Amino acid sequence: MELVATENQTMIAQMVRDFGATHIKPDMMKWDESQEFPVEVFKKLGELGLMGVLVPQQYGGSGFGYVEYVTAIAELSKIDGSIGLSMAAHNSLCTGHILQFGSEEQKSKWLPKLASAEWIGAWGLTEPNTGSDAGNMRTVAVEDGDYYVLNGAKNFITHGKSSNIAVVIARTGEVGDSHGMTAFVIEKPTEGFAAGRKEDKLGMRASETTELIFTDCRVPKANILGKVGEGFIQSMKVLDGGRISIAALSLGIAQGAFEAALAYSQERHQFNKPISSFQGISFKLADMATEIEAASLLTYRAADMKDRGLNVTQESAMAKLYASEVSVRCATEGVQIFGGYGYTKDYPAEKYYRDSKLCTIGEGTSEIQKLVIARNLLK
Repeated sequence: MELVATENQTMIAQMVRDFGATHIKPDMMKWDESQEFPVEVFKKLGELGLMGVLVPQQYGGSGFGYVEYVTAIAELSKIDGSIGLSMAAHNSLCTGHILQFGSEEQKSKWLPKLASAEWIGAWGLTEPNTGSDAGNMRTVAVEDGDYYVLNGAKNFITHGKSSNIAVVIARTGEVGDSHGMTAFVIEKPTEGFAAGRKEDKLGMRASETTELIFTDCRVPKANILGKVGEGFIQSMKVLDGGRISIAALSLGIAQGAFEAALAYSQERHQFNKPISSFQGISFKLADMATEIEAASLLTYRAADMKDRGLNVTQESAMAKLYASEVSVRCATEGVQIFGGYGYTKDYPAEKYYRDSKLCTIGEGTSEIQKLVIARNLLK
């Protein structure tokens, strides 16, 4: 694996930094305060090709690989984790599921609209009583002629309200049967398909999170991805790639928190010298930098393996586990280095702190990652 940034990575990183300075930084705290999902920003990201990073050019995407994708997410997340999260969810989950398991007709129909961000995508697996235990989902789909009729609810769905299209996993077989669930693509407006309550969150507040409600929602069989009964197996494969994106999100937040703390420690003087000169602060910075480097290596290794078509179940879980925990530690130490100012909204430390925690929960908690890793080790 080449550890030097490629020309594409360098270009993407600079493009995202320039974009962020103009279109994200001026308003990100306003969006955070009001919990506004800035759809227009994602339309502009679509114009740059960042809403279809992995989508082949024949479907209107950028045709890049996971290494470039990780670079884009990390750079966005250094600026604002909310934007990085929503960009990742759109690419990895909804778009990624259709890309991996859709028919040629389905990909040609939906991917161009998703890759350009003409349409925003959502993905529904989690339910109120089945988070990590997705096999016991209660949202059911019953066959009715050329349709399936869905009833139930999903929660913690990114873009649940603002999306134009969603990939939804529903039970078509017995509870607990890993081959008893099916993936459906549902466009808006479809009768019986609606967004529910919007979550009032600690962090990632500009990334919209809502319920999805299904009430006798009729979905044509033509909108099934793959075969009936394959939805859960597909989802686990989608999450293998999705966990790399959350590792990248975590990496970006950690880097942002570190860079802010490093700069502040050199500017802030106590006892007539910068606080960075005190061992108590400098050792914190050393630990942060070392852990970020390790998280980066794990994340880019998983991305490189994914690009080479290798199985990344263990590697993506390791990257997600470690990078997300590093993100929380770096954000916590960032607040500590800023001291009292780190507890105020006048400085960036508190937002990194709030945003980082989601990384250890979303797309599988740290405990689930350890379960995945252990199962692979003990096969």
